[in-house]
Amino acid sequence: MNHYPASIRSLIHHLSRLPGVGEKTAERLALHLLHAPEASVEELARSILEVKRKVRLCSRCFSLSDQELCPLCSNPARDASRVCVVEQPGDLVAVEKSGAFNGNYHVLSGVISPLHGVGPDDIRVRELLSRVASGGVQEVVIATGTSVEGESTAAYIAERLAAFPVRVTRIAAGVPMGGDLKFVDPVTLRKAMEARRVFE
Repeated sequence: MNHYPASIRSLIHHLSRLPGVGEKTAERLALHLLHAPEASVEELARSILEVKRKVRLCSRCFSLSDQELCPLCSNPARDASRVCVVEQPGDLVAVEKSGAFNGNYHVLSGVISPLHGVGPDDIRVRELLSRVASGGVQEVVIATGTSVEGESTAAYIAERLAAFPVRVTRIAAGVPMGGDLKFVDPVTLRKAMEARRVFE
């Protein structure tokens, strides 16, 4: 890498610190940027700075937004009586892409993980309870992951919500579409069996 000028080495170093970007990919990106039109590079730099300066958390659901309320929370066509609880903003995007949910969201910004020193007070459970207590929410859909931490977080939230007159549901976990049973792990298969429903 020493055969590159210091400025290119610096760019490669900074790009390689991005998640999922190794040194070879960083080198390719740096050389691409070097040969790209200056206007394109300036536009990229402006976009990065704009994200850092403008993006914050939505004051209601705690997803990413560049306004006080994100586009979903400020959309009157959404069903405000249903709230889907997810771990991270990326999970919200995944649910939205499915087109299966038209309510609002609540992003926890993590899961309970005693091994990593993360307790209920370190994620946004308190804010969820306040939101439900303020009224209007009839159903809370818990859509945390199926890891041990995701399951224990779901159980904790369900237990805390038992004090409120709301329906608490959990997304089903099981065999993916097109999946072959012999390749499905035992935990997933057990979850699929537990979440079975009447055939209609």
